[in-house]
Amino acid sequence: MFETIKNAFKIKEIRAKILWTLLFLLLYRIGCNIPVPGVGSTLFTDIGNVSYLNIMSMMSGGSLANGTWFAMGIGPYINASIIIQLLTVAIPALERLSKMGEEGQKKISAYTRVGALLLAIVQSLGILLSNRSLLSQGNYIVTLLGGQVWLAYILLIVIYCSGTLATIFLGERITEKGVSNGISLLIFVGILATAGTAFLNMINTAFGGEGNLTAFWKLIAYIVAIIIVFGCIVFVELAERKIPVQYAKQIKGRKQYGGQSTVIPIKVNANGVMPLIFAFSLLSFPELIITMFWPTSAFATWWATWMGTNSWLYMIVLVVLIFAFAFFYSQIQFNPEDVSKTIQQNGGFIPGYRPGKPTAIYLKQIQTRITLFGALFLAFIALVPAVVFRFIDPTTSSIFSATGMLIAVSVALEFNTALESQIMMKAYKGFLK
Repeated sequence: MFETIKNAFKIKEIRAKILWTLLFLLLYRIGCNIPVPGVGSTLFTDIGNVSYLNIMSMMSGGSLANGTWFAMGIGPYINASIIIQLLTVAIPALERLSKMGEEGQKKISAYTRVGALLLAIVQSLGILLSNRSLLSQGNYIVTLLGGQVWLAYILLIVIYCSGTLATIFLGERITEKGVSNGISLLIFVGILATAGTAFLNMINTAFGGEGNLTAFWKLIAYIVAIIIVFGCIVFVELAERKIPVQYAKQIKGRKQYGGQSTVIPIKVNANGVMPLIFAFSLLSFPELIITMFWPTSAFATWWATWMGTNSWLYMIVLVVLIFAFAFFYSQIQFNPEDVSKTIQQNGGFIPGYRPGKPTAIYLKQIQTRITLFGALFLAFIALVPAVVFRFIDPTTSSIFSATGMLIAVSVALEFNTALESQIMMKAYKGFLK
């Protein structure tokens, strides 16, 4: 990866793209530190108790926890993208748009932005309603607006939603002028910022002043555990099953076509981090509603006791949801019948299997086995690292969550692949010239 970055800086066009990317990322981090007048981090003190909001805060580099301008971050856009993607399967009109090429993708992107804005309004309103006492008559903004609390709500919702739209704008500009996917890079930078702050605190505890021997060994154990977990994630993320496909020779006129062999690569963890996000979102939604409207009810106490993030019931339900969403999402990503038809139409076949239905059944069996292994891997990542990190130091167990680690590795690999492909394109252009 370092060699790829070094070679990229030698090419003027790619170097310009990298500099544009760094500029937009810098603007994003500046926005993550712009405070909202009259509202401090006290407004978001309870997000650590809601796992989904904790994930969103981690992705935004802690700006949600600090209540800054980019507090909502890119979270609403991610959720809107997931919802639109699921609706594309369920609604024929959206499915037709997705197959219309560039024009259809533009319309779907517009729908996604509108959905992100609506979700940002709902999410910011929900957080403000769960902290009604802070927006009372004594609040700075309320006083400035002549004691009108409802105007303060509207103003804050507008501020936080504008931050979400600005974040989406920066992400799209990175995709257009920079390297790789801009939305993914914003999430990546947010995760690194959160982890970097936590690591600095651990280093200060271990080496600051007279030092702390226990904190030093905790730091070493944490680094070793993260390296091992990251190594496992990289190993599985790059793993794939290659299915051989043979194309028959065809003679048309005086020319011979086909006859070559190729493979269909199926990634072991083709679903990526989506099943984890779905599972965490579904489990955290009731918790978010309870925190907003019935924080002191008996049901809230029962939920905190039996469905808290440290309870066994929560872990069991989380694993079940991860498996369910992994198999559901794999059906969206990979359709064995369509792949079988495409192979047959191009005169190909999988050695040992007849074209058509037998090929589709074979691909379905492979998909099921690989999805099962991928779901086991996601369940392992969701539970085991969190338990290990909590055992090392409970106060810093959320530096890297399962979702954060998977996203960080996936985006880093995606960025490296994008750089390599652009370097290769420039090399071919130079050869042709």
